[in-house]
Amino acid sequence: MIIIDEEKIFDIIEMRKPTSVALNGPDGLLPKVQDLTLKIGKKYGIPAYLLADTTWGTCDLNSNGAKTLNAEILFNIGHTNSMETFEKNVIMIDAFDDISFDSVTKKCIKIFQGKTISLITDSQHLNQIESIKKILEENDVNVKIGKGKGQLNDGQVFGCEFYPATETIDDVDANVFLGQSNFHAAGVAMATNKPTYILDPYFNEIREITDFARKLQKKATLEIYKAVDAETFGIIIGLKEGQISKLTGLKFKRELEGEGKSVHLIALTDITNERLRNLKDIDAFIQVACPRISTDNKFDKPVLSTPQAVALIKLLRKEKIENYFQIKHWL
Repeated sequence: MIIIDEEKIFDIIEMRKPTSVALNGPDGLLPKVQDLTLKIGKKYGIPAYLLADTTWGTCDLNSNGAKTLNAEILFNIGHTNSMETFEKNVIMIDAFDDISFDSVTKKCIKIFQGKTISLITDSQHLNQIESIKKILEENDVNVKIGKGKGQLNDGQVFGCEFYPATETIDDVDANVFLGQSNFHAAGVAMATNKPTYILDPYFNEIREITDFARKLQKKATLEIYKAVDAETFGIIIGLKEGQISKLTGLKFKRELEGEGKSVHLIALTDITNERLRNLKDIDAFIQVACPRISTDNKFDKPVLSTPQAVALIKLLRKEKIENYFQIKHWL
């Protein structure tokens, strides 16, 4: 069951006495966040807005939506990180899953006994990482938990940031991800080029994600080679507040023009195949908003992420592009 730190929200409301608030979180938590907005409204007699647009992480908080509503505080639920606030009035609230890992951890012991693993997880299961580490170590599994950096806590990964996993590459036999997310685990596998497993308590199974990640990387590499022959590029600057990498986009523009390519500058909030179909006379795109838009979605034309675009420039310059995803941060 997901447990939201409601007491922290109530304490902040009682201390600051806002006239209105807004709440949001990942799609999977929206029903619980919806209930919480009703509870706040009844408890404090103030408008509590549910921002129901999808929010993917700390790069996509939608604080602009809260400002439009004149909400004095935005509580973002479920994107735990090392920072308690992003702006004065944007407050991060923990939401942890208390599901038991006991049964699936026993299966993990059988596979990795006598070996060394890097233990990583996402926001919802970060509260359990130390207790699972202890159980594994008591049963002859050597466990490394890499140090966090920036927004990341120790052992925590995002879909585009993998510092704790990349820190332990040379010391481990495999990565083990606590949770259910193919999304996070596949990113770890690509960033480390190590065998990567998911310790899934929901289905009580351990599954290897390495082959799935290789397929994603193969697809990403194919798109790079398709883009080599493009003459006209669209460089997409994301308009979500944590994804505005304008300087990176302009850098790619200069580099492509230096290789004789024509470049259109485009700005989009939501980068989808349907939106891109409205644009004419463009052979390939580079989007500098979120790297997982490119790796995890299908498009009619090449839509490259920042790491892919770096590799493309190297190819145009007749350089090698090995290991272009094996970096700590994909932005």
